[in-house]
Amino acid sequence: MTTKKIAVLAGDGIGPEIVAQALRVVDALELDVTTEEALVGGAAYDAYGHPLPPETLALAKVADAVLFGAVGDWKYDKLERRLRPEQAILGLRKELGLFANLRPAICYPELTAASSLKPELVAGLDILIIRELTGDIYFGQPRGRRAAPDGAFAGADEAFDTMRYTRPEIERIAHVAFRAARGRNKRLTSVDKANVLETFQFWKDVVTEVHAEYPDVTLDHLYVDNAAMQLVRAPKSFDVIVTGNMFGDILSDEAAMLTGSIGMLPSASLDSSGKGLYEPSHGSAPDIAGRDVANPLATILSLAMLLRYSLDHADAANRVEAAVREVLASGHRTADIAGSGERAIGTRTMGDAVVAALGRTTGITKA
Repeated sequence: MTTKKIAVLAGDGIGPEIVAQALRVVDALELDVTTEEALVGGAAYDAYGHPLPPETLALAKVADAVLFGAVGDWKYDKLERRLRPEQAILGLRKELGLFANLRPAICYPELTAASSLKPELVAGLDILIIRELTGDIYFGQPRGRRAAPDGAFAGADEAFDTMRYTRPEIERIAHVAFRAARGRNKRLTSVDKANVLETFQFWKDVVTEVHAEYPDVTLDHLYVDNAAMQLVRAPKSFDVIVTGNMFGDILSDEAAMLTGSIGMLPSASLDSSGKGLYEPSHGSAPDIAGRDVANPLATILSLAMLLRYSLDHADAANRVEAAVREVLASGHRTADIAGSGERAIGTRTMGDAVVAALGRTTGITKA
């Protein structure tokens, strides 16, 4: 088997701390995998004057998968938009052809009390949100600012964006979603705003057409406002959700809080061949950077997704996920998931616990 390469882009804020724990897990697994690190985001801007330097992009393109930490810091907010750290992730998605974002939201039994909802609403929760990444209002053209050309406020300053989707963009994300639903409980919910947006009436029409190829999967359609309400009212009524870029951005963060902490949520962004970028769903949290309090479990679970989807190491992915479950069952908690009266441990100590759990099940003790 050819040695696989992981491009490691730790980024800013807590990114280096949490990625370091995931790399310890890679070492403990003793797979035929190499890693190579590069700067991205604010760290890259400080060193090279750009958040996504050519060297970093080149590494990401030749690697079999990308493990990404987080980018961003308030000190970069006054930079022109193209130089802000967050542009790095947008650039990577575009250059790598990543169009499907997968965010599982699982409420572990030990963390039901940490959820913002009653335990009976989230116990056993296991949903998957699939978000289209390349179209929608985030990337539609034209966009900009100008003097309003007409209307009641003609001549006043205005800003505008364009929401658009092509048939191929909708078809390919629909196929990803239907295949995912087929491998789970065969239920798919497509979220749109077809009652007021032409773009999402088109989305609904195309998803319905693709459904004909998956007669074994039940398809429902929900308007985004109702979907947001049902995620709070009855989250376990969902299995797989597919939606556009902006709605998916919002709903996936809402779903994060159902699980107790966004620090527990991994994500994968995939191309058409299975290559992907894997990152925790949370941000760079510069306010706690360097304090050894960040939760590394979302990053470690993102590594598990990387092993499963891009490196074809499903057994190793299962072991990592089992180790995380064991750690939680043993009562280990970082501050974000610690309940009243529970002692919180640090980032490094949580990494120690996961590596130790791997060792107990496989005999590996390397740290």
